[in-house]
Amino acid sequence: MSGTTTVNEPATHDSTPPGERADLLESLAKHRHFLRFTTRDLTDEQAGRRTTASQLCLGGLIKHVTSVERAWAQFILDGPSAMPDFTAMTEADWARRADEFRMLPGETLEGVLLDYADVARRTDELVATLPDLDATQPLPKAPWSEPGARWSARRVLMHIIAETAQHAGHADIIRESLDGAKTMG
Repeated sequence: MSGTTTVNEPATHDSTPPGERADLLESLAKHRHFLRFTTRDLTDEQAGRRTTASQLCLGGLIKHVTSVERAWAQFILDGPSAMPDFTAMTEADWARRADEFRMLPGETLEGVLLDYADVARRTDELVATLPDLDATQPLPKAPWSEPGARWSARRVLMHIIAETAQHAGHADIIRESLDGAKTMG
């Protein structure tokens, strides 16, 4: 029947193939799972421990991915105003940003994972309900952004997926260095 939407597919107003949103969400869910899985059975202390030459720890990686996903999802809706002007950040701003890469006193792994789950739920809702994955926004000011560049909602979602996958790989190395546990293998 023309004009009907099945229960399993989001209603769309753009030319996005019906399965594309499902594919994006499935890919993001898979990489989120691998990232979260690296923290199974850990204490708060272990989640905050640096185990490699890197400054990264498992809890900090999840905090960072949460922050990145939250900011980019908001960018889809509000454009560059959802992000800081990275070209104008002070040393204090960079120090605060560095805190998202480590577990701070009073933070718990459970709390970090709950925050990540909340952000993931909101992003998933956005992907399912966004009217147009082709809608673009100008990129925020940053040394790594091409001046005048615009990203579509689709491109932002692919960036979130790539960021999550990259950090899931980092997390796997950190976890293996911590106690020999692996995500796969």
